[in-house]
Amino acid sequence: MNTQELQTVALFDKCRQFTKARELQAVGLYPYFNPISESEDTVVVIDGQKRIMLGSNNYLGLTHHPRVLETATRALTRYGSGCTGSRFLNGTLDLHERLESALAEFLGKESCLVFSTGYSANLGLISGLVGRGEVVYLDKLDHASIVDGAKLSYADTERFNHGDMGNLERRMERNGTGRGAMIVVDGVYSMEGNIADVPGLVRVARKYGAALALDDAHALGVLGPNGDGTAAHFGAIEDVDIIAGTFSKSLASIGGFVAASESVIHYLKHHSRPLIFTASLPPANTAGVLAALQVLQDEPERRERLWSNTRHLQAGFRSLGFEIGPTQTPIVPVLVGPLEKTFVMWRRLFDAGVFTNPVVSPAVPPTQCRLRTSLMATHTFDQIDFALEQFARIGRDLGVI
Repeated sequence: MNTQELQTVALFDKCRQFTKARELQAVGLYPYFNPISESEDTVVVIDGQKRIMLGSNNYLGLTHHPRVLETATRALTRYGSGCTGSRFLNGTLDLHERLESALAEFLGKESCLVFSTGYSANLGLISGLVGRGEVVYLDKLDHASIVDGAKLSYADTERFNHGDMGNLERRMERNGTGRGAMIVVDGVYSMEGNIADVPGLVRVARKYGAALALDDAHALGVLGPNGDGTAAHFGAIEDVDIIAGTFSKSLASIGGFVAASESVIHYLKHHSRPLIFTASLPPANTAGVLAALQVLQDEPERRERLWSNTRHLQAGFRSLGFEIGPTQTPIVPVLVGPLEKTFVMWRRLFDAGVFTNPVVSPAVPPTQCRLRTSLMATHTFDQIDFALEQFARIGRDLGVI
């Protein structure tokens, strides 16, 4: 189909009319899809220049750990590059089952199910477990995968104000009891860095007979006495029915999981379309996650360094006069304000050798755009101090502080 024919297709009108990204590209302020040509853990190379990576979710710094790389390499040789089928049919490896057992034990649950991505884990959990005539309750700041899982479920969806237990309870009271219901929230909110009120959620869930599920994508390896997540952080493992998460943060790979009772996992194995109709997690990734999970437990000092770095960065931003909101974790957003100023600040930091992530509308209100930073255990204080110096210089120039 040539260009002239494309112009007659009404569906493509929106594509031709979408110009914002190209406008940003034209003035050098487009912040997305920057290809990394080399990675040295806390430092990446983009356009031939080294930049401190202050925008990664590699919280424990395990993507370059020798044990993770060696284990993944051995699995690649033994099993090949992929499984070429779904878990339901020919794509289940003994590695998958070993990982599921290890995760279930680590998280204090009876059973676990591994998915190909963290996104599909939430899709598979919610759409596989909640159906027509039932209801799912979501925090308004829940991750997109949770929202999309609710859409796929065909259940009624109620979205309550962020962290507002009173608003949640009023919605549940209005719907009453007697039908299937599940509350699903992020354990740690990825753009704000704050932690879910698990004790409050447990109280409301029990009062109205709802299941409670936590997405621990940004909590695994970060929160909890052993890095075992948000429920463990609050001493509420037995009170939280389902824990989901991803391997693309602390566990240094890709993939996802759902951990729950044996009966729930057995049901999902036979009713979760994103599991049944997706090729399974490749061998090298699965083995790498197994190794990373073991390192997480064997090297608790990594988590200690992560929190030391977190306190250092947060204190630095606050002392300089930046607004970083209610963050309680290694996710540290820096409020800038208008969209254009946010992109200009991102570009100037990028040129100065600091990689951050701009967060703009509709993810946040148009006047509350921000730069999202996040720490790794492997960052040095020298790297953090360099980043703070650049933030201070550029923030003053732009009137952010």
